[in-house]
Amino acid sequence: MNVLIVRLGALGDVVHAIPAAAALRKAFPEGHLHWLVDRKHRELVDLVTVVDRVIAIDGASAGGWIAGARALRQTQYAAAIDFQGLFKSAIFARASGAEHVVGFSIWHLREKTARPFYSTTGDVGQDHIIRRNLELLRAIDVNAMEIEFPLAVPASTALDRLREQLPPNRPFALVNPAAAWPNKRWPPERLAAVASFIAEECGMTPVVLWGPGEDALAGSIAGLSGGAAIPAPPTTVTDLVAITRAAALIVSGDTGPLHIATAVGTRAVAIFGPTDPARNGPWSTEDVTVSRYDSCHCHYDRRCHHSSWCLADIAVAEVCAGIKRRLRLTAA
Repeated sequence: MNVLIVRLGALGDVVHAIPAAAALRKAFPEGHLHWLVDRKHRELVDLVTVVDRVIAIDGASAGGWIAGARALRQTQYAAAIDFQGLFKSAIFARASGAEHVVGFSIWHLREKTARPFYSTTGDVGQDHIIRRNLELLRAIDVNAMEIEFPLAVPASTALDRLREQLPPNRPFALVNPAAAWPNKRWPPERLAAVASFIAEECGMTPVVLWGPGEDALAGSIAGLSGGAAIPAPPTTVTDLVAITRAAALIVSGDTGPLHIATAVGTRAVAIFGPTDPARNGPWSTEDVTVSRYDSCHCHYDRRCHHSSWCLADIAVAEVCAGIKRRLRLTAA
């Protein structure tokens, strides 16, 4: 049985679809499992060991759409499963020519215009998006709720470079300040204070992650921490998988590096404002989330439109308490 996964992006959402890929592989061990993804996120899907073929597309151009549709037609699929729920992703699922085109019921679609492209829909609960993805598989008679992330253990020159900068035999913790949405970014001076706490009270070296154009932000946090933190080397997605796997802890908002870290089993303290941690947060019950979602007036808005920004209400002491709680949970 050949099955197509359609999950184009974003990075954290791609991470959240990996357990569904693992469940499909267990259900159809002799079949072929393909994944359609935006080219910019291919690097992560290439590390998913249960996927036989990755089809990367440029979804921003008409030529990319045509090339993607042609690539899909090279395989006869029994099922195409759209985990994204967008008009675009539904079109690609239908263009695959699959016998069954599966998507969420209209109540759970991000764009209702996707619904006509599905031949079968699945009703899911209000739980974490990982579990919703797994529940969607029931539409093709796959009943599995085990959460697994079959990711390869990659080599990483960035991790090698980082280890050269760290004191020997001292664990390191990751501090991730950035996010695509300004509304998710906790103030850098507060993250710097948390970094100082990690160094002084937790016996770890804080390492500040950064992406393209964010090196100045990472340097600023390192400086504000009084030198307690160091900026990470430049990283690719593959490097992030390796570095988060090696880290003892991550402190981050709702963004890709957080979800990669929780996928590889790194302890996490997550800072949430406009997005719902029950849907998007760390899936492990041992991880700690400091959230203002219940009091936020700008749910799922990229920018705050209210006079009182919910993340401004989260104090350094609250995050530090969350770190102590998370480390105690593991120690117990």
